[in-house]
Amino acid sequence: MSSESTTLSNAGQPPLRVLLIEDSALIRRSLVEAIDASGVLHVAAYADTSDEAIALLADERFDAVIIDLQLKHGSGVPVLAYLQREGLIERTFAAVLTNHALPAYRERCLQYGVRHFYDKSFEFDRVIEALHDYAHTRNERRPPEA
Repeated sequence: MSSESTTLSNAGQPPLRVLLIEDSALIRRSLVEAIDASGVLHVAAYADTSDEAIALLADERFDAVIIDLQLKHGSGVPVLAYLQREGLIERTFAAVLTNHALPAYRERCLQYGVRHFYDKSFEFDRVIEALHDYAHTRNERRPPEA
């Protein structure tokens, strides 16, 4: 589990804070590079278990959460349940990025309110694009910080 501070983006806005729930160090590193590249987003923390992720969500505010469903120890589903139960799913960009992109999993995620569901093998870039679109939309609505 890791958590970091943020700096201001090019537009005078602090980058949106992303929580990354991914147990593969290689994939996590690729995601961090892709997410942090524009300066409008920042992976502020990561977790490789659902318990670590829920603890971070309980202690900190994140603008976006990227969740892998299949973790080495357990599943990302408890995180989805937590986001829904705490009312965070409505105000947080939540995306599932998984190698298990079966229709049954997609349907289950929809039941938790997840609108972004991507196959890690084929749609890696799409989750990054959706996240950047979300960040630009959010930053257009926020006044610059003084």
